[in-house]
Amino acid sequence: MRVVSLLPSATEIVAELGCADLLVARSDECDWPPEVRDLPVAGRARIDTLALSSHDVDEAVRAAVEGGRSLYVVDETLLRSLDPDLVLTQDLCAVCAVASGELCALDVPTLALDPRTLDEIAESVELVADALGVAARGRARAARMRRELDAVRASVAGLPRPRVFLAEWVDPPYAPGHWIAELVAVAGGECVIGAVGGHSFRVSWDDVRAAAPDLLVLAPCGYTADRSAEEPYPAEVAPRIVAVDAGSYYARPAPRVVEGARQLAHLLHPEHVPDPGVPAIELTPVRA
Repeated sequence: MRVVSLLPSATEIVAELGCADLLVARSDECDWPPEVRDLPVAGRARIDTLALSSHDVDEAVRAAVEGGRSLYVVDETLLRSLDPDLVLTQDLCAVCAVASGELCALDVPTLALDPRTLDEIAESVELVADALGVAARGRARAARMRRELDAVRASVAGLPRPRVFLAEWVDPPYAPGHWIAELVAVAGGECVIGAVGGHSFRVSWDDVRAAAPDLLVLAPCGYTADRSAEEPYPAEVAPRIVAVDAGSYYARPAPRVVEGARQLAHLLHPEHVPDPGVPAIELTPVRA
């Protein structure tokens, strides 16, 4: 079977299922596990997020979406030459990856993964496993993910729930949606602004101040902890501010979100939950 993944989370899931050898191409954003970086690139983002500030990224994305322009380009010649049996992509977010509708003209078998909750991420693992012919592996891996999340919930059960604002974008600020808002609850916090299962949405820093969070988590979609720590935010938003690796452990709907839940639980309840050892940077809550 020949599989092309145009979605970083799908690439991770394929590898988690022990099927990385089936991958014949990827998107330029598929970077885990590291060995997939040697695969040919069949889809690229039109916006170079590394070269732009987060404010400029937001402006460029808005202009493209309002103008009806795709944020991604597909290498149709490469795709046709690979003759894949399956292309993995999504329809959930125009900003995150190639949408399945953009592949219609190529007439390739496509599976779109569009989870909105943590349990739907586990279901995505099962969907991919079914498509790859390894259904039993998928059920086992999804069950493990659910058990691990239940263990995080149990570790913080009955503890005080600190107020958390987890910023999915920082300049301008966006409140969390989908499974990311849910992660805060799993970790034993109260998500002061957010929409479990819904889209993230733009807010103002005044909105965040009014919500009085105990913890501000800087988790811009796709950013590492180092890049997140460089984001501008106003003073006195919260008494504690932490930058995290959203690209690997929060925004990407794959089993590694469990590590994001563990990290949040440790940040909120360090006496009860051990540090999972994934990147986080504590910041002084005063920045221009």
